[in-house]
Amino acid sequence: MNAVSRIYLSPPHMSGQELTIVGEAFASNWIAPVGPHVKAFEQALGETVGVSHVAALASGTAALHLALLLAGVKPGDEVFVSTLTFSASVNPIYYVGARPVFIDSELQSWNLDPSLLEEALESRRAAGRMPAALVLVHLYGQTADLDPIVSLCEQYGVPLIEDAAEVLGATYRGRHPGTFGCAGVLSFNGNKIITTSGGGALVSNNGACIEQALKLATQAREPKPHYEHEEIGYNYRLSNVLAAIGLSQLGVLEDRVQARRRIFEVYRAALADTPGLTFQPEAPWGRHTRWLTCIQVDPEAFGADREALRLALDAENIEARPLWKPMHRQPVFAGCAAFGGSVSDRLFERGLCLPSGSAMTSADIDRVVDIVRLVGRRGTASTSTLAVG
Repeated sequence: MNAVSRIYLSPPHMSGQELTIVGEAFASNWIAPVGPHVKAFEQALGETVGVSHVAALASGTAALHLALLLAGVKPGDEVFVSTLTFSASVNPIYYVGARPVFIDSELQSWNLDPSLLEEALESRRAAGRMPAALVLVHLYGQTADLDPIVSLCEQYGVPLIEDAAEVLGATYRGRHPGTFGCAGVLSFNGNKIITTSGGGALVSNNGACIEQALKLATQAREPKPHYEHEEIGYNYRLSNVLAAIGLSQLGVLEDRVQARRRIFEVYRAALADTPGLTFQPEAPWGRHTRWLTCIQVDPEAFGADREALRLALDAENIEARPLWKPMHRQPVFAGCAAFGGSVSDRLFERGLCLPSGSAMTSADIDRVVDIVRLVGRRGTASTSTLAVG
């Protein structure tokens, strides 16, 4: 392994103001939930995404778990969910005793295919067992095609839960993802476009939904002077200290989106003449944040497969990751029903996520580009000429 510093896939990028705001939390002794910075973060987050009610939580997974409970999903139910995603989009379905049914992607955005969703809904209606909910996952900074998906959910009476963990800052026809269904899930994990170290949020325009989520997230305590509980609760609230970090990060969200979009454009220009490489397209319906720059590698044209390229980058201390392995191919979900699968299978087999952190320098990108070009059959070492700002 070379002695050069490691280039990570998507490391945290601090604004420089976090210590000041966290210092305020310490000075006020608001360390544990729920303090003024949690309330301020919830308000700022609601204003950012255009939603009226927000519950700041310990993780996006916690938010999805609560969303499923609030949608009325019960043991034995089926829940439709995107197959091209991380397992955190599926695990909470098991938390509530339900079972996932996986829906394949389309190639325009790599997100859930509305035509397959319609096929799956019609199949279940004919069988007399409709799904209890749809968990729609928006991938890598780009939204799914929401209009037909929302219309289908309304037509078939299926609650829509948006897993928007990867798309904060993206838009769909001028609106933010996470605001189209009954509830939306956000994540502020360390690798996201902005971070609270760990954390998430549940957002909704349904005030009663968020009020119940907040109750369940604080051990379902009843509003009495003593501790009384009429339902099972969870310890899911975000800490005041982490919310303080989030407040500072929200202030630079647009800067981070623009930085990642610039990095994508540098990659695209520098690798434009490299045979066998294509980039995730930007769908016409909204802004892609380019949270991660994702490519497809055609082994025959490029001269090496995706895994060979990943290993070559790793040998030079550069982190790259395959696209999500589809959930219908995961051993833990063996036996679950699926509609389609060939599109996400192909995307996984050929897909690679390149380093995309918003603090990347031109020199960092040059290192990545040089290795990609050298691995390719006709690749030659060269450096990018565009500045990332």
